[in-house]
Amino acid sequence: MRFYDPIGKRFGGTPTYPFRLAPDGLATRRQLRAKGLRPGGQDVAAQLMWFSRLGQGPRVAYLYRVDLAKPVRPMTAARWAALAAAMLARRTCPTCRRDAGYVIPRSLGTCVPCSEPAALAA
Repeated sequence: MRFYDPIGKRFGGTPTYPFRLAPDGLATRRQLRAKGLRPGGQDVAAQLMWFSRLGQGPRVAYLYRVDLAKPVRPMTAARWAALAAAMLARRTCPTCRRDAGYVIPRSLGTCVPCSEPAALAA
């Protein structure tokens, strides 16, 4: 197996496993989050490696120990308010300063009516 290196001799001192062959007790950030956990400052315990079908070379996912993971911090009122303010900023058009009701596409930079002024004039 190309990426099987449980000692960490070949891949920078980090134990490496092929995709879907990690030992029990290790999880990615997403898997921890699905269990209501976070890495909590611990170092990477191991990594998964696999080849991308897009030909971009090997892909890597870092693994953390589940027994050292900490619970996710609960959302406080201040954190909810900060998140709401950030989302409002993403929905506000910089040209007309109105809430577009959707996240402004970065490709346009403005809301759809402001990006197509010819369509409004007709």
